Amino acid sequence: MNKSFNKTKKITTMGLLFALAMVLSFVESMLMPIFGLPVGVKLGLSNIVVMYCMIYMGFSSAVQLAILKGLFAFLTRGATACLLATLGGLFSITIMFILRALLKDKVNYYTLSVFGAIFHNVGQLTGASMIFGTSMIMYYLPILAISAIIMGLITGAVLTVVIPALNRLK
Repeated sequence: MNKSFNKTKKITTMGLLFALAMVLSFVESMLMPIFGLPVGVKLGLSNIVVMYCMIYMGFSSAVQLAILKGLFAFLTRGATACLLATLGGLFSITIMFILRALLKDKVNYYTLSVFGAIFHNVGQLTGASMIFGTSMIMYYLPILAISAIIMGLITGAVLTVVIPALNRLK
């Protein structure tokens, strides 16, 4: 009985997290063009949800959420968006998981978020390199890395504020 409750609770929580990630992604897609930023520069609001999932539900749940986000990108924007979203998400989750495993409680949300954002860009550029058959795309990494640091600090701040509120809901 307890095991099925935990499974039901996990499925329900994952569904809610996925829905929240999609809403945040939609809101971000409406806001970002206003700022006229370079191609590929995004705030990464839905990645806050993925970070929360990884921290509180574990690596495999975060991977599942990243794959769901990729499939949603496929349904709404096509195969290229699916590949880029999935690779970006998987690279991001992997580095954040490694940092948490190595540094334990010494790593804060800002560090996780910045490294997650940088590696999200590395994953997306890796996917773009595969699509176009050239590594020349990696020359765009410095621009994306600078924006990833800035955006990562912002999303890390949001996560820092949101986590205590979410913990009170438990």
